[in-house]
Amino acid sequence: MTMKTSDKHVLNKKDLRKMFWRSLPMEFSWHYERQMHMGFEYMISSGLQKIYKGQPEKLKEALIRNLEFFNCTAHITPFIGGVTLAMEEENAKEDNFDTSSITAVKAALMGPLSGLGDSIILGTLRVLAVGIGASLAVKGNILGSILFFLIFNVPTFALRYYTSMKGYELGSTFITRIQKSGVMATFMLAAGILGVMVIGGMVDNLVVAKTALKIGSGSSATKIQEVLDGILPGMLPLGFTGIYYYLLQKKVNVIWIIIGTAIFGIICAQFGILKAN
Repeated sequence: MTMKTSDKHVLNKKDLRKMFWRSLPMEFSWHYERQMHMGFEYMISSGLQKIYKGQPEKLKEALIRNLEFFNCTAHITPFIGGVTLAMEEENAKEDNFDTSSITAVKAALMGPLSGLGDSIILGTLRVLAVGIGASLAVKGNILGSILFFLIFNVPTFALRYYTSMKGYELGSTFITRIQKSGVMATFMLAAGILGVMVIGGMVDNLVVAKTALKIGSGSSATKIQEVLDGILPGMLPLGFTGIYYYLLQKKVNVIWIIIGTAIFGIICAQFGILKAN
């Protein structure tokens, strides 16, 4: 694969290779509040420093901007990193560039690429590598561990490298094209809608909150949970997520939120207000 470079591009292959190597410890700093955001920041930080050389205020804003929530299959994150650096490069050149589009594009790419990466890399390739490696390892064959290492890591390393280059190449070309056509606003709206849909799907699947309350007694009792599901499925998870979002906006410490959630859950379970499933 070749990548076209010109004077208008700040980054070159050497910079993108550095991003590739920096993508390897992507999950070393994973945590529940913002998940992979520090790994993503580390991956693109050298590129940002080169892009915003001589623009300390813009560099500071970019570093803060890219510390927002981020989560994606680690082996595909260099693609998003490349697109992000291409957009940051445009921001460095243009005073009127809408920086909210950078966050919107990242949010729009996370969900689809995670679904693709989790299915192919973690759900298929890793299982295949484990199956082949384990079948030999149980027989005492040292090739078991070697084959597992090669079958899983060779394709994923190649994918990381390819997406590092392709993300920046496509990103710079794509951003230039939509800037000239004037459809950036439409693209931002679509990306924002997709991002909200992804977050909504995550809330419904990952946040579990059901009430055990009933109106009446015996077999004829009306279950409050069924009433809520009839009005809006996932109403309680959405409500609790909204409360957490509000608390985070108010800068409430995450540790206190976790402790409060645990205490609230114990009390509600003890008095039969909430149930596990």
